[in-house]
Amino acid sequence: MKIATIRNGDPDGQLVVVSRDGTRFVAATGIARTLQEAMENWSIAEPALRQLAGTLEADVATGEPIRSADLAAPLPRAWQWLDGSTYLSHAVLMSRVFRMDLPPTDRPLMYQGASDHFYGPYDDLIVPTEADGIDFEGEFGVVTDEVPMGTDARQAAEHIRLIVQINDWSLRALAPIEMKTGFGWIQAKPHCSMAPFAVTPDELGEAWRDGRVALPLEVKWNAEPFGVVDGYPMAFSFAELVAHAARTRKLVAGTVIGSGTISNENYREVGSACIAERRGIELADSGEARTPFMSFGDTVEMEARGLAGETLFGRIVQKVAQG
Repeated sequence: MKIATIRNGDPDGQLVVVSRDGTRFVAATGIARTLQEAMENWSIAEPALRQLAGTLEADVATGEPIRSADLAAPLPRAWQWLDGSTYLSHAVLMSRVFRMDLPPTDRPLMYQGASDHFYGPYDDLIVPTEADGIDFEGEFGVVTDEVPMGTDARQAAEHIRLIVQINDWSLRALAPIEMKTGFGWIQAKPHCSMAPFAVTPDELGEAWRDGRVALPLEVKWNAEPFGVVDGYPMAFSFAELVAHAARTRKLVAGTVIGSGTISNENYREVGSACIAERRGIELADSGEARTPFMSFGDTVEMEARGLAGETLFGRIVQKVAQG
């Protein structure tokens, strides 16, 4: 099942069910007004949404055409956004960029980010200055229903209801300053963006494996190929991330948990999902980071398709603009 949120003037938009090819939608009228409402009543909403999806798929004349301008993030705002860092090659490269020691790898790394707004897939990123080191970060994420405190990884897997594709924007010049305080990021992390469609795990078929998204994410910068990175080699599964987050508190329905920037050990062959990682490679190879960060007017595109090349999450296409 594939779902989305259409802009309607309300901050949380209108929940819709989307055809498998991503071209048509029908409003979830009478089931849930918003995705947040659906997440809070998932045991009731999910069967009704699936029935609606079946009706939409069976009749090609059903539904309205999707227009890019109408698509918000699936969750335009969420109660909670927690981002992990689960790719070890990314940690190695970033330690070079920031000239810091590698963090411990025996437990998941995670921080709590700004969840009051998620950019839609085609919204401009608004930032004050290029001097802050504007960078994109391609990753996958999951959306949970309510998760009780102390839930273990096996049980946590049952609370993963949706999978999303995320661009976790970063301002690299500000990050090391805030990291050294020990209090976490505020200025270095603008709002994230989401690809237009959230999908249930079964929509991925065999690509949902071991609690991981075993699909390549293609990233382009100013229409030029930048990386095609595999989402599978997470050091910790999404179920383990959920359990980690729920160790000392329950997670509310609609919690979004990210994988962190996707990165592969063979990064010289497949490229990267963020600029900072490429700079880390350059530091390792020549002792100098040459690739600049983004400028106003630059664009980034991200898309992960299914195993047969089918549309899954849709595309993120964003431009950087001055605010």
